[in-house]
Amino acid sequence: MPSLRPIILVEDNPDDERLTIRALRRGSIANEILVARNGEEALAMVLSSHPLPSVVLLDLKLPKIDGLEVLRQIRANERTHLLPVVVLTSSSEESDIINSYNLGANSYVRKPVEIEKFIEAVRQLGLYWAVINEIHPEVRKP
Repeated sequence: MPSLRPIILVEDNPDDERLTIRALRRGSIANEILVARNGEEALAMVLSSHPLPSVVLLDLKLPKIDGLEVLRQIRANERTHLLPVVVLTSSSEESDIINSYNLGANSYVRKPVEIEKFIEAVRQLGLYWAVINEIHPEVRKP
């Protein structure tokens, strides 16, 4: 059985970070979860990770470099341009949704306000992107 690829969570809110990790674990996601707390850390982590993660869960409102710029740079890099990136944010601004998809986001998920709904949404995300989804063969390369 191949080793599990990590999940990179890009989240600057400690409460959302804890809830997201809890939800992934509740969904029996065994992948290592690496956390970046700002856009600069996210880019360094994603661009240097070996192997590439199974998915990046990306918040948009981040310190240092915002999530849209992180997404832009991930898509501009030859090694990471096909990496699954799910925008996981509290923003419901139409411009954020449009810009995320225009920059190549694979999915856009608004964080539910209610804790149990948040946990369930993240659990389902984790199951789909870390277990069910087949990643592009180029991303599977070491």
